[in-house]
Amino acid sequence: MALGRKGFQIVVGARRLDRLKRVAGEEGIAIALDVTDKKSIEAFVREVSKRFGRIDVLVNNAGGALGLAPIEKASDEDWIGMWKVNVLGLMWMTRACLPLLRKAKHGHVVNIGSIAGFETYKGGAGYTAAKHAVRAITRTLRLELNGEPIRVTEIAPGLVETEFSVVRFHGDRKAAKAVYEGLKPLSAEDIADCVVFAVTRPPHVDIDEIVVRPVAQATAQVVARKTTKGRS
Repeated sequence: MALGRKGFQIVVGARRLDRLKRVAGEEGIAIALDVTDKKSIEAFVREVSKRFGRIDVLVNNAGGALGLAPIEKASDEDWIGMWKVNVLGLMWMTRACLPLLRKAKHGHVVNIGSIAGFETYKGGAGYTAAKHAVRAITRTLRLELNGEPIRVTEIAPGLVETEFSVVRFHGDRKAAKAVYEGLKPLSAEDIADCVVFAVTRPPHVDIDEIVVRPVAQATAQVVARKTTKGRS
C-alpha cells in the first residue's frame, strides 16, 4: 500500500474480505465493509475506534458505474445502485468517521471522484450525476469544516484500467477491454500516487482537487487511440 510505505497504519474495508487481505498485506488491517449498509459502516468504525481511537486519513474510494443506457431506457436498479455506492455510501462513511477524524491532530478526507464529476456523455447520466454529487459533497464539506484542522481533497481521474468497466458492463470482459484499447490508461498505482502526494503535504497545505488523465485522453469522449497494424 502506497500510504503504508509512508508510515501510515493502513486499515482497508470492502466486501470481498479475501481479496482485501491480499491488498492489506502483513502490515495492514482488513475489515469487512459494505458502504451501502449503515450497520456494516457502524461496525467498521467501531472496530477502528477500538483499535486506534482516531482516524488521520479517510479515503472514500468506493464507487463505480453501471450500464450505458440513455435516460429514456434508464434502469432503476442501476441508478439506485450507483447512487447508493457513490453518493450515500460516501456520505455515510464520512459522517460516521468525522468524530474520529476530529480526534486526530490533523485529519484528512480524500474523495475519489472522476472527470465525470464535471463532464457528461451520452449514456452516462446516472454515473455523471452521481459523480457531480460527489464533487458537490466534497466542496460543501470543505466549507463546513473550514476552521478545523481537517483537509478535504477530491481526486478526479479519467480512464483508469481497473475492474471499473467490467462492473459497468455487468461482467462483459470483451466490452470492458475495448474501453482501453489503443491507449495506455492510468493504473490504480497512478491514483495512489496522487493520494500520497495530497496526504503528505505540510499540514497547512490543502490540495483541494487533482484532475488526472492519461495523455491520450482530452475529455471523457475525446481519446486518441492507436490502430493495430494489419487491420483496416
